[in-house]
Formats: sequence, C-alpha cells, structure tokens
Amino acid sequence: MNTLRKSLIIGMTVIGLSSAMAAQAQEATTPHHRTYAATKFDPAKRAEHIAQRQQKLHDALKLTAAQEPAWNTYIAAINPQTPVGRADRVGFKDLPAPERMEKMLELQKERLAKQESRLAALKTFYAVLTPEQQKTFDAATAHQGRHRHDRVRGDMQKQQG
Repeated sequence: MNTLRKSLIIGMTVIGLSSAMAAQAQEATTPHHRTYAATKFDPAKRAEHIAQRQQKLHDALKLTAAQEPAWNTYIAAINPQTPVGRADRVGFKDLPAPERMEKMLELQKERLAKQESRLAALKTFYAVLTPEQQKTFDAATAHQGRHRHDRVRGDMQKQQG
C-alpha cells in the first residue's frame, strides 16, 4: 500500500511539473506587449474625446452669451491645427548629429511658440470668467498635461513595490 501511495505522489508531481513547464514555454513564445496595429493611434477617436471633454467643461462653466465669443476663441487656439504625431523619424536618422540637434531645437521652439499662443488665449478667456467659473475651470483643468507622467510614475511604483 505504501509503495502505491509513493508511486501515485511521484506521478502527480511529474504531471504537475510538466504542465508548469509547458505553460512557461507557451508564455515565453507569447509577446508581452501588444502589437502596434492593436494600439494604433486613431485621430478621429482622439478628436471625439477632446470634443466631449470640451463640451463637458463648457456645460460646467455655464457661460453667458457675452462669454461665448471668448470661449470660441479659446477653443480655436487650444485645438491642434496640424495633425498630431511625431516628427519625421526617418529624416532624423539620416542627419548628422549636429544637424539632428538643430532640427530638434527647431521643433522645440515651434512647440514653445504654440504653448505661448495657447497661454495668451487662456489668459484672455480666463479674464472674462467670474470667480466661481474660474474655480470650476481650475478644478476641471488641474490634471491636464500630466497623464503620461502619472502613468509612467505609476508603472515605476508598481515595479518597485
């Protein structure tokens, strides 16, 4: 009886180990990251999402008819005029290092100019808001620009923990 019990335990152990090894081998062949096609950026969905957020903010502010022109000017200034995307990476590869750095600085200057024009539009719009509307606007826009940073920080905290 004791021999049968030992044989049964050894057999179950071998089956368990072989199934664990098979699962590990299958996991090693499965990619951990989604492919680019599965996560491809959809400009139409992004534009729709932005429009919904802007409408929600518009409704929360309860703008008066006198404030509407300032709102429209603000929205026109903050919406991207050019397609969102990265600079021509292929072109960057072909450039020598000093020219590549000059191109990067040029792109940063363009981004800075866009941010400055957005800031001017924001200040103009903010000035026509009542103090209560300013509080609502501040609360609604407090998280903007931090999405990527928060996600990266959260991922790092998960790895450390």
